[in-house]
Amino acid sequence: MSALPKEKPYYTYADYKEWELDEGERYEILHGEAFSMASPGVEHQAILGALCSQFFHYLEGKPCKVYPAPLDVRLFYEEDESDDTVVQPDILIVCDKKKMSTEGCRGAPDLVVEILSPSNTAMEMGKKFDLYRQAGVREYWLIDPESKRLTVYCFRDGAILTTTYESKDTVPVSIFPEFSVELSRIFSE
Repeated sequence: MSALPKEKPYYTYADYKEWELDEGERYEILHGEAFSMASPGVEHQAILGALCSQFFHYLEGKPCKVYPAPLDVRLFYEEDESDDTVVQPDILIVCDKKKMSTEGCRGAPDLVVEILSPSNTAMEMGKKFDLYRQAGVREYWLIDPESKRLTVYCFRDGAILTTTYESKDTVPVSIFPEFSVELSRIFSE
């Protein structure tokens, strides 16, 4: 059993670091509230691997790097570890290498990908959408394996540009104008 103290209603990164979790057990903290994360399924992992591969090959030799989950992202980084939001997006891309440390990412990644699964609640995804936007993520991808759709949110100058793509579409990556992702390569038939 984990040593996550159930009686505490508010957590910080300092608390998070002290938890003694069972192997495979994962949590995120959203504004101080702890959320247990279920293990992803096979389809989820296949999509993650295929998409990560496309990003990896494009970014090879470039300053931006792609990282698959699990990797801690402290969206509102505080040096004293009082920050109360730690997420583990399925995929993140970071272009500022100063944001990366041995424990993960300190601050907003440039691009975040979340893949829906039965354990993701609409409330959780809504909270994360707001957190990513507030933290300064430039582009947020939300993949629905069931409908084989990708919704891309670009956050620019206070505006939210939203585009939905189907399984056979080619998706331009706004933070990398010369690069596109082929969805047919990530959705298995």
